Amino acid sequence: MIEKKAIKTWADVSSLQSTEEIEIPADPLDRVLGQEEAIQLAKIAAKQRRHLLLVGPPGTGKSMIARAISLQIPKPKSEIRVSNNPENPERPFLEVLTEEEVLRENTNLAGAEGKLLDPEKIQKSIAEKLGYLCKCGGYSLPADITCPHCGQSKLNISGGQNDIFGSMLNNVLVAIPQMGSVATAGKERINTTRTLADGTEETIVFERAGNKIRMLDQKALEKRRQLDKSSNHKVLVKLDRNPFVLATGASETELLGDVRHDPYGGHQSLGTPAYERVIPGSIHEAHKGVLFIDEISHLGPLQRFILTAMQDKEFPIAGRNPQSAGASVKVDHVPCDFILVAACNIQDLENILSPLRSRIIGGGYEVLVDVAMPDIEKNRVKYAQFVAQEITMDGHIPHAVIPAVEAIIAEGRSRAKKDKHINSLTLRLRELGGLIRAAGDIAVMEGSRFITEEHIKRAIKRSRPAEEQISDRYGSYTKGLSKDISESQKQKSEYYMENEHVDDQMFN
Repeated sequence: MIEKKAIKTWADVSSLQSTEEIEIPADPLDRVLGQEEAIQLAKIAAKQRRHLLLVGPPGTGKSMIARAISLQIPKPKSEIRVSNNPENPERPFLEVLTEEEVLRENTNLAGAEGKLLDPEKIQKSIAEKLGYLCKCGGYSLPADITCPHCGQSKLNISGGQNDIFGSMLNNVLVAIPQMGSVATAGKERINTTRTLADGTEETIVFERAGNKIRMLDQKALEKRRQLDKSSNHKVLVKLDRNPFVLATGASETELLGDVRHDPYGGHQSLGTPAYERVIPGSIHEAHKGVLFIDEISHLGPLQRFILTAMQDKEFPIAGRNPQSAGASVKVDHVPCDFILVAACNIQDLENILSPLRSRIIGGGYEVLVDVAMPDIEKNRVKYAQFVAQEITMDGHIPHAVIPAVEAIIAEGRSRAKKDKHINSLTLRLRELGGLIRAAGDIAVMEGSRFITEEHIKRAIKRSRPAEEQISDRYGSYTKGLSKDISESQKQKSEYYMENEHVDDQMFN
């Protein structure tokens, strides 16, 4: 067992053999590199239930911040259900149960399953009637309609030993499944009574349960009746749920909920009841949790529904297809009190609805995330922690020796410089994580115990963007394009015609 150590200085890092010895912080927000202002605001958002809009390029830790907030907030303490409305089935009843009510209900209904017994341990007459026991005394499953011990049928059709017609009928039933389903011996369920010590009688039910027999006494039967009464509902949002809901790229129905179509129109005998077809949206599943939407501007007009849900803290669920049998079904006032953590790129800010941004600012914060952090000892130590985190999360690559971590830091410094940040380390960590994985894959294929500095150097060459590879091979992007396009395509391609005279420097 490797002893984990908390690292605070570079001397702590240098004393280690590999990143396997680095202790990963328990608080998810302490695992985020840089982004000090965003982290501070995230802690406020978690404590005060504020909304956040994180603005910046991909791969800078926005989704990690959102997930961390969901782990900082209290656990949800309510469950949302819908139940049948006998007077108006297309307007199901809404129920919001507290944690205490749900737990009490689960406790009250515990024991409704009765006791499972071996067939050999109950009365032989009951085991025989349920199809477990043959007249020869051998035990087998009810599905074995021919006794494996004596070879005789267990179907009690015969009126006696000399009943030739009954014997023939038994043979026919053994050979032919009944009405498209496999025939079984005995009954599914037997009702009996027993006398208690005080002289009163109680009903006892025995029923099949696979290779066992289930015995239900009076208490179990009562709890089962309670369960049957309470089963006339559907849980939309469970008490025990994930407080982080990802709604990036969600469709209208995924985001806002829907009512499934029923080809039988909810017919009492053939169809599915309306309440069973109600489906919650992401905004409802995030109740008392975090709703994270990356690239929120891509939601387009759906943003106005997010705004309404944030304002009212409730949103109805209705059928969204006018041609569906669920179009007339609606559940009003479904709770959706969530913390919105939205993210976008700088160029997409103008595509976020002004009222939505106003709502976020009025009840939260907008923050521009950093793309680089100062190249100082504290942040280099954070880089070592980041390498350990990425390797641990991946689970398929070995840990890295400290010289390999130094090579990652050097690459982070180089990438920050390309972004015009001098004496800095890049915070475009998704791409850097990809570099670590590429180096790890090389180490795995070579059977190396650790990721080395040489693996990092080779991975840097292997993980270059396609544009860089094209420029290296052909001299420029446009020259590569001209080599990869046929003469007929050259004549037809508007892209080629528009770009063949573009200065090659633009692609270098």
